[in-house]
Amino acid sequence: MTSVRYEKDFHNIAHLILDKPDASANVMDVAFTNDFSAAAKQLSEDTFDGVIIRSNKKTFFAGGDLNMLFKAGPEQKKEIWNMVETIKSAMRAVETCGKPVVVCINGAALGGGFELCLAAHHRIALSNGVQLGLPEVGLGLLPGGGGVTRMTRLLGLQGALPFLTEGKLFNPQKGQELGLIHDIVDTPEEMLAKAVAFVKANPESFQPWDVKGYKIPGGTTSNPKVAGMVAVAPAMMRNKTKGVMKAPESILCTMVEGSQVDFDSASRIESRYFVELATGKESKNMISAFWYQLNAIKAGVGRPKDIEKRQFTKVGILGAGMMGAGIAWACANRGIACVLKDVNIESAEKGKSYSAGLMDKRISRGRATEEKKAQTLSLITPTDKADDLQGCDLIIEAVFENRELKATVTKEAEAQLDENAVFGSNTSTLPITGLAEASERPENFIGLHFFSPVDKMPLVEIIVGEKTSDKTLAEAYDFVLQIGKTPIVVNDSRGFFTSRVFGTFTSEGMAMLGEGIDAASIENAAWLDGYPVGPLAVSDEVTLTLVGKVRSQTIADLEAEGQSIPEFPGEDVLNAMLAIDRGGRSSGGAFYDYPEGGKKQLWSGLKDKFYKEDAQIPLQDIKDRLLFVQAIDTVRCVDEGIIPHVRDANIGSIFGIGFPTWTGGVLQYINYYGLPEFIARANELAEKYGERFTPPQSLLDMAANNETFSNH
Repeated sequence: MTSVRYEKDFHNIAHLILDKPDASANVMDVAFTNDFSAAAKQLSEDTFDGVIIRSNKKTFFAGGDLNMLFKAGPEQKKEIWNMVETIKSAMRAVETCGKPVVVCINGAALGGGFELCLAAHHRIALSNGVQLGLPEVGLGLLPGGGGVTRMTRLLGLQGALPFLTEGKLFNPQKGQELGLIHDIVDTPEEMLAKAVAFVKANPESFQPWDVKGYKIPGGTTSNPKVAGMVAVAPAMMRNKTKGVMKAPESILCTMVEGSQVDFDSASRIESRYFVELATGKESKNMISAFWYQLNAIKAGVGRPKDIEKRQFTKVGILGAGMMGAGIAWACANRGIACVLKDVNIESAEKGKSYSAGLMDKRISRGRATEEKKAQTLSLITPTDKADDLQGCDLIIEAVFENRELKATVTKEAEAQLDENAVFGSNTSTLPITGLAEASERPENFIGLHFFSPVDKMPLVEIIVGEKTSDKTLAEAYDFVLQIGKTPIVVNDSRGFFTSRVFGTFTSEGMAMLGEGIDAASIENAAWLDGYPVGPLAVSDEVTLTLVGKVRSQTIADLEAEGQSIPEFPGEDVLNAMLAIDRGGRSSGGAFYDYPEGGKKQLWSGLKDKFYKEDAQIPLQDIKDRLLFVQAIDTVRCVDEGIIPHVRDANIGSIFGIGFPTWTGGVLQYINYYGLPEFIARANELAEKYGERFTPPQSLLDMAANNETFSNH
C-alpha cells in the first residue's frame, strides 16, 4: 500500500486517492513525493477521460513534512531541492495532461495540501469544516510546492499578497469569492458526483496560465500601477518585519520575479527561495516554537494526567476594570456565562460595555452579527452584589495589585462558592502562595495571569502555588484552552516568569537612558531586534506609576522577609520621571508625549535630562543588551525552577512579552546564537555594562557538555 492509490472507475476516470498508511493525515513527505510521481508517470502511460484527486482521510491534506524540514541544514540543500522539484514536476505533469483534473476537498487543505489543490483545473469543497490557505510564512517558510507561483497567477500580485506574505486562511465560501474554489457542496457523495459531471462536461481542460494570451490579473511590473505598488511594498513590508523576518521578503521577491517569466521558470525561482529558507536557522526557530512546542501545549502536555477534564459553565470576575472586562469578553465570546462584579453597578455596567464595543467592531468588519452581539452580551451579568457569585465554578480576581484588597475580595467571594470551585488570581507580580493565605481552600487557589488587552493577547500564565493541587492545575489548564487561549505553567515566585523577564527589558531601556544613551537609539534598536515596541514606549503603556508601586511593594516585602533587594538598573530614571509627574501615557505622558490627534513622539525633555554626547555606544550593543538581558534572566528562572519547561519559556516570551518572533523564543534564541558564542558575548556585555549580563553557571555547564535547550 502506498500514500497514493491509482484506481480507474467505469467512467474511465483515473482517481488518485491520497491515503498515507498508518497515519491520521496525509503529508508531503518523501513517500508521498515518490508515490505521487509514480501516479503521474502511470497517467502518462494510460488512457483516461479525466482525473479526480481525493483523500481517504478526515482532512484532505495536512501539508509538508515538518519533521524533515526541521532537520534540514545547509548541507541538505540539494536533497531538499530535488524533493521539491520532483513533486512539482509530478504536479505539473498532472495539470498539463490535457484532460480535466478535479480535486475533491473533504477537509482542511493547508500548505502543501492547498498547493496540490491549486494544481487541479476544478476545485470542489465541502461547505463545512474546511479550512484553506498557505500558512507557511508563520513557520519561516514559503509555499514551495507551486503555491506562490499559482496564487500569483490566479489572484495577481496585489490580490495574492495577504494569502502569501501573511498566511491568511479562509473558508470555501471566501475561496469561491476569490475564484479559488469553483463549487461548494454539502456531502462527500455530492462532491464526487459533481467531480464526475465536470469531467464528462469538459473533455479537454487546461490551467488558465497554459492558455495562450493569459495575463496575470492586474498585470506585472510593466503596468505603472503595479510598478508603483511593487516600489513601495518592500518598505511597507520592512515596517512589519523589521528586517529580521526573511520569509515574507522572500515571498515578495518570488512573486515579483516569477510574474515576469514563464510558469516553469517562475516555479524554479520559487524552489530556490524555498530551499534557502528551509535550510536556514530562522525556519528552525519558528518550526520549533509554533509547530512542536505550541502544538504540544495545546494538546495538554503541561496538564497533570489522569484527572477528568472539566468544562466551566459560570465564571465570576472580581473587578470590572480593563482586565476584568477583557476576561468577561473572553468567557462570553466562548459561550461561558459570567458574573462581572465591581464595587458599584455603574462600574460593572461600564465593564460590560467594553464587550459591546468589541462586538460593534466585529460587526463593522463583517465578522459578527447583531444576533451574535446580543447572544454574547446576554452571557455577561454586571453586579455589585456578592450573592450573584453563587453557582460559579470558577472565580477570577482582577482587582488592583494590593494584597489587602485581594484578600478582602477573596474571602467575600469564597463565601458564595462550593468546595469544588476554582479560585484564580489575575495578579501579575504578587506571589500566589501569599495570596492563597486569605483562602479557606488554598488547594483550589491558583494564578491565572492574563495579558492586556485580553481580546488580542493569546497567552495565560498559570501560576502554581505551594498548596495548589494537581486537580486545580488541570482544571485551570482546561479553562484556558476552553476560552481559546494558550496556557503556560510556571511555579510561584515574585513576578513569576513573564512579569519578571519583561521587567528586565523595560529596566534595561531605562538603564541605558540613564547612562546618557540617546532615547531614539534605544527605541530603534528594539525595533531592529524585532520587538513590537521599544522599552521606553512599553513602559509608558504599563505606566511608570505602576512600575514604581510594584517596586516599592517588592522592597517592603523583601525587607520584611529579611531578604536582599534585587538590582533595578533603571531605578534612578524611574524615580526622576516620577518626581516630575511623568507617570505614563494614562496620566498624560512619560518618555513620550501624546499630542491630541497626532502621533506620539519622544518627550523633548529627555535630551536635557539624560542625554550625554560621550555616552553613546554601538547600535549592536544596544540591540544585544535588550535580547541578552531577557535571555540570561530566563536561564536564571529555569535554574530556580520557576519555568520548568523550555516550551513554556519560548511560547510565553513570544506571546506574553513580545520577544522577537524570529528567534523562536527566549531560550531558542540562545540555541540559535550558539551556546559558546552566547557565553562569550554575554561576558563582553558584563565587562562593559554590568554583572547582570554574566552568564549563569548552568549555561557554562551546558556548553561544556555540548548541550542545548530542548526544541521539543
